[in-house]
Amino acid sequence: MTAERPQPSSIGRLLVFGGVLLALFVAFVALGNWQVQRRAWKLALIERVEQYRSAAPEPAPPPQRWAGIGTADAYRPVTVTGRFRHDLETCVQAVTVHGPGYWVLTPLRTDAGWSVLVNRGFVDQQHCDAATRSDGQVGGPVTVSGRLRLTEPKGGFLRDNDPAADRWHSRDVAQIAAARGLDATQVAPYFIDAAAGVDGGPIGGLTVIRFRNHHLGYALTWFSLAALVALAAAMIARREWRLRRR
Repeated sequence: MTAERPQPSSIGRLLVFGGVLLALFVAFVALGNWQVQRRAWKLALIERVEQYRSAAPEPAPPPQRWAGIGTADAYRPVTVTGRFRHDLETCVQAVTVHGPGYWVLTPLRTDAGWSVLVNRGFVDQQHCDAATRSDGQVGGPVTVSGRLRLTEPKGGFLRDNDPAADRWHSRDVAQIAAARGLDATQVAPYFIDAAAGVDGGPIGGLTVIRFRNHHLGYALTWFSLAALVALAAAMIARREWRLRRR
């Protein structure tokens, strides 16, 4: 009994399978290119932050400079003087080296009349309520030094802020300011991570300025998958060409 000889695939089947392979190839290449771009952005960020490490703090940008705030300003050392509005503070969920808890964001009103949210630091889950840390609620004029941070809109990873329930997962400046009844035109579009805390108050100085950079490995993975798809397409094309030559 003679074994049945393999037959070439139909044109329709080849078109469908080829379309799937082409879509996968394009997607993998696009993901690889995205990781290359992310790597370039991350390297620029690391270089900029390294330059900021030894830089002296400068005055926090006032309203006339807010329109120009961008990624180049992230982690810049700044200083600002004013009075805290402890009655309007907000606890934002966080996980740090001290465990799960909250960032305490408090509006600071400057003598010039505009305000900026200050991340005064971290408290554990038992100390979100300001009444449990009254000794750390500094009154009177204060000067805060820290790092300028860009607002974090749209909530945290897979978790949206819920202002109505006073449940916060990201430091969205505009959203927090609105929830606390602050005039949006007089609130800086950034917040400041305080470089130090106070006795009895939130733990400051926890800004993470070390950045993981695995984008090259991710890019190589996506490009490798694209190469495998191309190899599979080449093997199929070679097989079909041989079958049609018989």
